[in-house]
Amino acid sequence: MKKLLFLCAALTFLGTGVLYAQLSKQEAKEWKRSKKAMSVEDYKSMVDQNTGLQQQVNQMTAELSAAQSESQQKQEEVAILQAKVQNLEQDLAETYVIDVSSDETNTVNTKVAKGVLFKVQIGAFRNKDLSKYFGASENFGGEVDPDGTQRYTLGNFADYWQADKFKQYLREMGVKDAWIVPYKDGRRVPMKDVLEGVI
Repeated sequence: MKKLLFLCAALTFLGTGVLYAQLSKQEAKEWKRSKKAMSVEDYKSMVDQNTGLQQQVNQMTAELSAAQSESQQKQEEVAILQAKVQNLEQDLAETYVIDVSSDETNTVNTKVAKGVLFKVQIGAFRNKDLSKYFGASENFGGEVDPDGTQRYTLGNFADYWQADKFKQYLREMGVKDAWIVPYKDGRRVPMKDVLEGVI
């Protein structure tokens, strides 16, 4: 108990020595009076409270450091994901052919994916011109033959069976002439040219 009192007194002396250097004479006297009026139990309670607060500060500092570390990690993950998105957008842009017109047909919707795609043709007309709507959706397109016949298609399917399911749905809706047409690198090709690798 005497050691504790001695330790408290030493800490108080060291603490108040620094405090006195910064206080005016009047303030130093008031603090000295307050210290003398304090009981040992009060002083011990104050030291314990100070220790507890210091532990809370240390814990919060550790939590802040961990949060900053986690934030840095998340920022790095975001940067990696942004780079992946940029690469995917670039890959997507590279999969499109800009000029797909040929001597046989004039494709009105010129943004067409490379590779094999299946579309569902819903009609071919000579006196109906819907070409002004082709740019409104990438899923609605068409071609104009040299003789003026316009062929209209719906959908862009990489999978033949999805195109077939869509064709069946259109037929159930009343589009009796709906049928699947294949495109390879943006050009219409005969079905036999792509069936081997698809079905």
